[in-house]
Amino acid sequence: MTIRYTRAYDRILDDLSNALATIPKFYEAFEMNDTDWNELDDNEKDVCIRTLADDVFYLLGAEPSAAVSTGSAEYDAGHGVIKVTAGPQLVHVVSLRE
Repeated sequence: MTIRYTRAYDRILDDLSNALATIPKFYEAFEMNDTDWNELDDNEKDVCIRTLADDVFYLLGAEPSAAVSTGSAEYDAGHGVIKVTAGPQLVHVVSLRE
């Protein structure tokens, strides 16, 4: 399976990064705890989140969904979106199309 998209990849990663950052303790995907995460400066945090978004994007090209700490990400090919569930009442929809 391959993710199909027509939006600029950088814009997709921006939105996916912002969505993933709302998942509580998303940094556990890097095997970090609160202390480790809080010791990073803003630039290092941005790089980590962007790397996670890139990894999740490519993982969703092979698997229909992926766990991210207490949340999840799911590729919905029919609608051309990635759905990021950050909590019971918070779902982000990242468009893959212009």
